[in-house]
Amino acid sequence: MIKLISHSTEETESLGGKIAGRLKGNEVIALFGGLGMGKTAFTRGFARALGITDGVSSPTFALVNEYSGRYNIYHFDMYRVATWDDLYSTGFFDYIDNGILIIEWSENIEGALPDNAVRIKISSGENENERIFEIEGVDL
Repeated sequence: MIKLISHSTEETESLGGKIAGRLKGNEVIALFGGLGMGKTAFTRGFARALGITDGVSSPTFALVNEYSGRYNIYHFDMYRVATWDDLYSTGFFDYIDNGILIIEWSENIEGALPDNAVRIKISSGENENERIFEIEGVDL
């Protein structure tokens, strides 16, 4: 496991970009962390590094946002997913192996994540803007 500390939104976006540069295009990125931890900021930097110029926003109400760049990115929000039926209704399983999946609120679907998913736990640091990233499944 790699542990890193971000001190700002810009550093969080930069970390997303750094991880994006290590991928091959069909990975699952599972983000764990509560409200305001920087999951969408991470995804914004990740997408930008793959040539996506569209605005990246949380897919809270859409459940999934799709972005096209060097790879297709499917950005999921699993906040409201509580059952297997809920998960199937998102189309989640149809997207696997068709691009990169970035999943916010992965704690709600942990049992459905592939074994080789990149797992990123984000938690609060010592001050308001500091975030601690614990990363498994990718080398930096």
